[in-house]
Amino acid sequence: MKKRKNDITGIKNTVKGLCIEANTVLRLDVLEAIKDLNSREEKVSAKNMLGVLIDNAELARKEKLPLCQDTGLVTVFMDIGEEVDIAGGNIIEAVNKGVEEAYAEGCFRKSVVNDPLLRRNTGTNTPAVVHIDIVKGNSIKVSVMPKGFGSENKGRMIMLDPTAGREEIINFCVETVKIAGPDACPPYVLGIGLGGTAEECVFLAKKALLRSVNSNNPKPHIADLEREIKEKVGALEIGVMGLGGISTVMGVVIETAPTHIAGLPLAVNVSCHAVRSASKII
Repeated sequence: MKKRKNDITGIKNTVKGLCIEANTVLRLDVLEAIKDLNSREEKVSAKNMLGVLIDNAELARKEKLPLCQDTGLVTVFMDIGEEVDIAGGNIIEAVNKGVEEAYAEGCFRKSVVNDPLLRRNTGTNTPAVVHIDIVKGNSIKVSVMPKGFGSENKGRMIMLDPTAGREEIINFCVETVKIAGPDACPPYVLGIGLGGTAEECVFLAKKALLRSVNSNNPKPHIADLEREIKEKVGALEIGVMGLGGISTVMGVVIETAPTHIAGLPLAVNVSCHAVRSASKII
């Protein structure tokens, strides 16, 4: 089988463009979800704040300005087709060069430190966190997610007993939002990972945020769980930016994986109202 050639420069330029797009253009599904909340919100102060979020998104798009001053630590998801031959250099180096160029060109805040204790800023917003999966086909799908730590800090995970039922899962998710309160800039989107191992469920929770905020898991029992968690979290009435009302959560998206007979890993990744990501197939 003749493999399709893909030059490493194309990957670098794709990552660069996606970083700029994700930081300045709010995803359409997210913008529509905020507009929907705004149309249904009855509390005046909350409705006004939702209007501010909509105006902010429009201004950022028109002026190519960051949606938020915290332009995040970049996570890159790459699905590389098994029929693709990448030539010209190292993939990870190309990804990081794309991130570096995007953050310099966009004048985005650089928030990455070189060591968790020494904490010297790298000055480039690199290295990014890169996840690579080999899939069928002859193309590469690149998804970029710059995520700020105002919301990342509110994520939690737990190793539940295998006997845990729906209520324990729901209660942990609701408790996570209750602990976050207004601190992570609601209305939230909750990415939830269920199953796998400790590290896989945390990965799934982050990757779930790439899905449309209004999408449903294809498994009916998981889709029902998404709806119930969304309803219970909404009942907290934290509201947009903590102002109360119906606008606590925009979406709940769950990804699952097979797991061990003796455990039930669960992770919740909390995203602020600006769920920033962009994807492209090359």
